[in-house]
Amino acid sequence: MATSEVQTVQSGADKAKLAAAIALLLAGFVGFYLLAGQAAWVRWIALLAGVIAAVVVFGVSEPGRQLVAFGRDAWREVKKVVWPARKEAMQMTAYVFAFVVVMALFLWLTDKTLEWVFYDLILGWRK
Repeated sequence: MATSEVQTVQSGADKAKLAAAIALLLAGFVGFYLLAGQAAWVRWIALLAGVIAAVVVFGVSEPGRQLVAFGRDAWREVKKVVWPARKEAMQMTAYVFAFVVVMALFLWLTDKTLEWVFYDLILGWRK
């Protein structure tokens, strides 16, 4: 079993960058709503500017760099996956559909059998 370590932000500079990123993001949303009397494109520019500034500030922090490195590693792993051929995918899909149909029939038959046993034989409600 793999051990997982919880990593937290350690440096004061990283904490300040994360706080600044959150503040910029909130500023973008606040600007969007405070500019309600302006044209729609002005409001959207204010929102996008706040979001982009927050992403840039987060990107230069250590957690941001770790997130980008994680994304690169994940993409690298996705490239290593051997995807099934079309024929294999169609066969597996057919197997799944067949299993679902068989299971649905089984559950329907079980339900009807229990219904008959309880309501007709034991309780006698349907006579």
